[in-house]
Amino acid sequence: MTVKIPFNKDFEVPYGVLETIEPGIRRITAHNPGPFTFRGTGTYILGYGDVAVIDPGPDQPEHVDAIIDALGTERVSHILVTHTHNDHSPAAKALKAKTGAPTYGFGPHGSGKVKKATGVEAGGDMDFIPDEVVKDGSLIEGSDWLVSCLHTPGHTSNHLCFCWDSKKILFPGDQVMGWSTSIVSPPDGDMGDYMRSLEKMLMRDDEIYYPAHGPLIKNPKEMVKAFINHRREREEKILLCLGLGIETINDMVPKVYSDVSQELYGAAARSLFATVIYLVETGRIIPREDVTINGSYELST
Repeated sequence: MTVKIPFNKDFEVPYGVLETIEPGIRRITAHNPGPFTFRGTGTYILGYGDVAVIDPGPDQPEHVDAIIDALGTERVSHILVTHTHNDHSPAAKALKAKTGAPTYGFGPHGSGKVKKATGVEAGGDMDFIPDEVVKDGSLIEGSDWLVSCLHTPGHTSNHLCFCWDSKKILFPGDQVMGWSTSIVSPPDGDMGDYMRSLEKMLMRDDEIYYPAHGPLIKNPKEMVKAFINHRREREEKILLCLGLGIETINDMVPKVYSDVSQELYGAAARSLFATVIYLVETGRIIPREDVTINGSYELST
């Protein structure tokens, strides 16, 4: 039986407009819609007066200007970055230049893989270096808000969620979204880390997620469980392919991702490769030669 994830794609946003989501939380959305960003990157504003900005967004001067104009006399005191993909962190530089606010993040792109001496994929913001390096459990406090940091590697190795614990609200960036699953693209993306991060999120008691793309998630535990089961189902499909003699990732993609349009097969192949690496690491399959996206694989005996 195919795992059904309770996605909600009935979501429209006004670009460049500061929306009140609930007391103390506002959002302004960048005009960068696309197959991986949905309606665009949602930049969240925490608090009033002296505020924090979560994920300032892509390198779009008009988006930075919209943030500044919408806040008026309010002051940006903190810039928080969930991760360093090009739709999330590049605007931090311009926003910092305009406001003087320091940036907070786990580290530069690929920093979560430094100990593994692993390279990083294209598509990352290689220029972002946080002024303040935070880690799992770090606290960041403003005048009327306090968030803790949850390191959730997988989508990227430096991915963070920001948790407003007193409100039981979590800002998951791209770790869990309400409209789609997340891309996990090696070498910086890591499926084993991603699965462990999902399990970590299940241990929490958050009641609402506000992702960077798409609508809020009111049933976070149900959604996270569905994401885990969905990835497990992908694993089983790969094992089934290998049992049928389908041994390469390119040949597996149409079988494993039969629910995905062909224009997304390239991204699907990267995500499938991440799962293959995870299956090799856990001993369920073995490579015929090297572990590469173009390699051949077989079931462990």
